[in-house]
Amino acid sequence: MTRGPAADPVPHLAAVAAALARPGQPAALWAALDVALGAVIGHRLFTVLRYHADARESERCYTNQPAAYPVGGRKPFTESAWSRQVFAERRPYIGKTAEDIRAVFFDHALIASLGCDAVLNVPVTHDGRVLGTLNLLHEAGWYGEADVAPGLLFAALAVPGYLTLP
Repeated sequence: MTRGPAADPVPHLAAVAAALARPGQPAALWAALDVALGAVIGHRLFTVLRYHADARESERCYTNQPAAYPVGGRKPFTESAWSRQVFAERRPYIGKTAEDIRAVFFDHALIASLGCDAVLNVPVTHDGRVLGTLNLLHEAGWYGEADVAPGLLFAALAVPGYLTLP
């Protein structure tokens, strides 16, 4: 895996912030996040999941690969080290290999079929609770600790999108 120098996040953060003013929320915001996160961090698969604590499920609100991962799809929430880290501790999760993905996600075979062997899950938090996650997936070894800070900045800009969901 060879990754070039990271793009300057500032113009991409500004583009996401500008998307918040556009009509058609939260779709305009999700699309802007897709483009910006693709430029700054990189991904082959990008999804926005909303966390339904009462139903113990995550619901897909946006995807850049709707044939494989359609909007509206739900995933069951299971207690694990991953869920504790992302939902209880509100810390991003980095999976660097296909084995990391297999250990955490039941749909690992579909993920692998899309050429994704690494993941960065960034919790979107507001008022002390997790609203959902921004999920970036790419080739093995793609994500590292340097991706956490920009991921969290984009997650903060995602909050208004979650607050507009019914």
